[in-house]
Amino acid sequence: MIKRTLFFSNPAYLSTKNKQLVINYPEEDKVTKTVPIEDIGVLVLENQQITITNGLLSKLIKNKAAIINCDAYHLPVSLLQPLVGHSEQTERMRQQLNASIPLTKNLWQQTISAKIKNQAKFLEKREVPAHKMHKWSNEVKSGDIENHESRAAVYYWKHIFNLERFNRNPKGDAPNQLLNYGYAILRGITARAIVSSGMFPSVGIFHRNKYNAFCLADDIMEPYRVYVDILVNDIIQSGEPYDEMTTSLKMNLLQLPAMDVIIDGNNSPLMVAMSRTTNSLYECFAGVSRKVLYPVF
Repeated sequence: MIKRTLFFSNPAYLSTKNKQLVINYPEEDKVTKTVPIEDIGVLVLENQQITITNGLLSKLIKNKAAIINCDAYHLPVSLLQPLVGHSEQTERMRQQLNASIPLTKNLWQQTISAKIKNQAKFLEKREVPAHKMHKWSNEVKSGDIENHESRAAVYYWKHIFNLERFNRNPKGDAPNQLLNYGYAILRGITARAIVSSGMFPSVGIFHRNKYNAFCLADDIMEPYRVYVDILVNDIIQSGEPYDEMTTSLKMNLLQLPAMDVIIDGNNSPLMVAMSRTTNSLYECFAGVSRKVLYPVF
């Protein structure tokens, strides 16, 4: 089923009763609301005056909901995840940790090839020539030793939004802040799916930064990044001001989990598709398959 994304930008008291999330607001004129916990996939806590009970946190985690906390600048800074996400977690983590170097290099090759193909098709949709991108996607070698990802990124970011002097830099000018926010949500969705599939999000197939607790999430989300780019491009094309992050802009970006994507020839909400991707990744670690299922734009 499609899980719901809940976004709290105002002060609220969040608790639980009868397997429901109970929402109480400090304003006397606001009615108490409830949401079934089993329906929640992502919970974004933005306001610094939100109070949440430990009982609710426990139930959300047991339901494998991704709980994303924001800082005083309204940017996602943390992700709460369960210690146990799958009944066979120990065995699955062991197979993940024992993955051979040739296998991880092949998985990274598939990942980068899929990423560049999706970027190319998005550029074509915007009537930007992308024959170079398709060529590079087909030339990616094991481990991407020739760094086609970087080569494609230079061309992609130069043409994606048709904005003068745009430079993709997390600390750069707008719309970089929209991309940062969208990618943070995508990272939470990816980490949630990885844990639910019984794997360890810290151990990547390419990323190996010892200070990064989500290396595998950063790997697997690569072909999905284009869907954040689509939402950001839609915002830019709409004419809505985007220099400052507003609740309206965030709500647009929070459509991400429910976006329709095509995976394995079928339409699927992005959050469901991500679970298919992480499950296929585990099957590669287990030796059952050699192909990771990624969405095709």
